[in-house]
Amino acid sequence: MQVRAFLRRQARVAVRQLGRAVAFGRERSIAFGELWRRSLQVRVVVSTLALSSAVVFVLGMVLQNQITERLLTSKQDAATAETQVAVAVADRELLGADVLADGFRERMKAAMNKLSSSSNDEPGATDSVAGAFEPVLAYDGRDVPQSISSATYSDVPASLRQFVQNNQMAWQIATVDRGEGRTTFLFVGAPVNSANRPLQLYLLFPLTGEQNTINVVQSTLIVGGLVLLLLLAGIANLVTRQVVRPVRRAAEAAERFAAGELDERMAVIGEDDVAKLAESYNQMAESIKYQIQQLEEFGQLQRRFTSDVSHELRTPLTTVRMAADVLHASRSQFPAGLARSTELLVDELDRFESLLGDLLEISRLDAGVEELIAELTDVRVIAKRAVDSVRVIAETAGSVIELELPGAAATVEVDARRVERILRNLLANAVDHGEGRPVRLRMAFDDTTLAVTVRDYGVGLRTGEAELVFNRFWRADPSRNRHTGGTGLGLAISVEDARLHGGRLEAWGEPGRGANFRLLLPRQQGVELGESPLPLRPADDTDVVAEPLEEVR
Repeated sequence: MQVRAFLRRQARVAVRQLGRAVAFGRERSIAFGELWRRSLQVRVVVSTLALSSAVVFVLGMVLQNQITERLLTSKQDAATAETQVAVAVADRELLGADVLADGFRERMKAAMNKLSSSSNDEPGATDSVAGAFEPVLAYDGRDVPQSISSATYSDVPASLRQFVQNNQMAWQIATVDRGEGRTTFLFVGAPVNSANRPLQLYLLFPLTGEQNTINVVQSTLIVGGLVLLLLLAGIANLVTRQVVRPVRRAAEAAERFAAGELDERMAVIGEDDVAKLAESYNQMAESIKYQIQQLEEFGQLQRRFTSDVSHELRTPLTTVRMAADVLHASRSQFPAGLARSTELLVDELDRFESLLGDLLEISRLDAGVEELIAELTDVRVIAKRAVDSVRVIAETAGSVIELELPGAAATVEVDARRVERILRNLLANAVDHGEGRPVRLRMAFDDTTLAVTVRDYGVGLRTGEAELVFNRFWRADPSRNRHTGGTGLGLAISVEDARLHGGRLEAWGEPGRGANFRLLLPRQQGVELGESPLPLRPADDTDVVAEPLEEVR
């Protein structure tokens, strides 16, 4: 039992270590993948190393094969020539010998000694690079006793014996087990026909020198290949840096330019392609800076024009308002048609004053001179005030405003005036397009974000109109009459008010299913928005008319 428990513990430890190794490998692979995607220099260097490794490997294999083949061919030629000399020596020593005679073994010993000691000194011997060898002289498949050579007839491969016994000269490479280890030999065999019976002569040439030479060549190729790869990697890294560094400088300059540093330029060095790139970038930056300056000047002129016109119209508007109020106060003394005209005049003056106010507000927002006066406020109170302000027009349009507020205080750091204007504009817009159906205002919040949605069940929005609805003076259907007498700037101002708070205003809609506008505000200024507590696409988007939840009175 103790052994089993120990084995289980060891298995758990091994599994944990394997899991850590796998996790580490996964992290390293992910990190390398990120580096591979982001760094052109790494991709070029790694690709160069991979291709160079393949080329060096193929080239090394070819060179090694060629060197090995040349060494073995030279060894074989020299061994064959040496064997021919040895056969001539054996023929002279054993000429006319009788295999069955008593003195034959002595003659064979003398021939073996001659072959082992002085074969290259005999007439007809050639200068050879075959090196030392061990002779074996045999007849009838038996070894010839001799005291110099350590080779035996059993070392000779059987396939080579068959060739020599068939009166053919042949060679073969084989490995022999010796006391000091395994040794590879080049076996060369040839028949000796000077005696009255055929003999076989085998010379065993050790290939130790050639093996050492091949090992040295192989080591040299490996070391040379590694050094070559390191040099290629360094060269590729250096060349790539020369190309990538200007590109990185261009990217950094473009990022600073995009961040608002319009005077950022690249240094032009030399006359190569990189210098042309820098010149082209500088020309492009100069052109963009000039166009931006023109747009800014045009925008300033436009904002100044709007502000000046709005201010200049206030004086005559005040005069016209005073005259219209006098006429409106005396309308009971006028005929019915003239009294109605007086009422229309006052209504249009009210709308004109609202338009001038919105124009002044939007010009201040465009100029960036508006300030946010934020304080902790319960947004539920702001929502009720906004509902009260549009209650009359909602009743006129036949719409019921439904209010769904959280039970806890929705305390948020906001500018109450601006948030009330946003909600008032959203409610008025919903009443205008609600086709007399209910309008629902919902509110929810979490630790970081407050969400308010205004839902109507009217005509809805077509595809793409959710982005256009916040444009200035944009109307989905210009032929529709406004119930609220809006100016066409309410939603545009609301978007700017939301951005001023660090929030955002979004819209969703589908034809025949109404629209839903969502206001998101951070609960504290300077804190980023989190996830919205309310969805932009409402859960009841398939309903035609929602059941009222609570009517605001």
